[in-house]
Amino acid sequence: MKIQLTPSREVFAYSEPYIIAEIGSNHNGDMILAKEMIDSAIDCGVDAVKFQSWTPKSLIAKEEYDRNQKYDDDPKKHWGSLKEMVDKYYLREEQHLELAEYCKSKEVDFCSSAFSNQEADLLVSLDIPFFKVASMDINNLPFLTYLAGFNKPVVLSTGMATLNEIENAVLTIEKTGNKQIVLLHCISIYPPDLTDTHLRNITMLQEKFGYPVGFSDHSFGYSIPLASIALGACVIEKHFTTDKDLPGWDHKISADPTEMKIICSESKNINKAMGNLERTVSQAEVEKRAKFRRSMVAVKDFEVGHILREEDVVFKRPGTGIGPDMLEKVVGHQLRRAVTEDELINWDDLSE
Repeated sequence: MKIQLTPSREVFAYSEPYIIAEIGSNHNGDMILAKEMIDSAIDCGVDAVKFQSWTPKSLIAKEEYDRNQKYDDDPKKHWGSLKEMVDKYYLREEQHLELAEYCKSKEVDFCSSAFSNQEADLLVSLDIPFFKVASMDINNLPFLTYLAGFNKPVVLSTGMATLNEIENAVLTIEKTGNKQIVLLHCISIYPPDLTDTHLRNITMLQEKFGYPVGFSDHSFGYSIPLASIALGACVIEKHFTTDKDLPGWDHKISADPTEMKIICSESKNINKAMGNLERTVSQAEVEKRAKFRRSMVAVKDFEVGHILREEDVVFKRPGTGIGPDMLEKVVGHQLRRAVTEDELINWDDLSE
């Protein structure tokens, strides 16, 4: 199935991957940094930059704030209480508008994950091309119904979800009449163990649901998202930062510009190299046969009238004469001319 993800971009299994730089909250509440990240992502070759649309009240309850007053892990990842970080990192409405306009001026797609109906309304007002649904909301069926009702494509991450939960989410969206769905295989661990990544789920989800499937990646580096393209991933979402050492939740597991450039360039190369299931031989390879294949040559001098035996010939380059696969058709024929040792024997040299 093909999905018109944006006005200018169609995605389907094994299509050229649509690359999303997930800036998320890596802007750290700083619009100058956010724009620097957008510029850097564009230089890398991404198709879209993505943010996250939530407020201190739309995402987290008081009980969760109360429980997360202090952290004992990396002080750069958690530099304050959860409430302090959320207040610092959430995008205000005017900042959404500012970033959307900036992306438009730079001719890169602006998108964001909505986390409530109000934020979905805001994103619709900014004319986003599609909704991105975070893995945490795959079982938020009322929210999926609301998003699907706008009849925009829905890109749905599947982290933490059972196959039954994914099916319920897909059916919920379809019930609205919206069948513009792209699933993203995702492991919601930062970073996941390689043995838990299960890239072949991409193939499974394609076969199970019939929709295009991409990959939302939380691994270190670039090898795993590139590997997903060989399985037909048509969308790659990768966290992005200009500096892995910045304070904040996701910088450490994000791709930096060097890594994102590799993802963007090599993903296109991999996609081109995948080809199709039909066995073909290019014209360039056909022309190589003359140089690389072998032809029949005489093992010694033979007179006119000699009847060729199998042991009278060997096969050497170039491949411009009688090939080894024709040996049985040559044995028993008389030579119409004398040949010398190591000379090619051609069809015209043989009696009929």
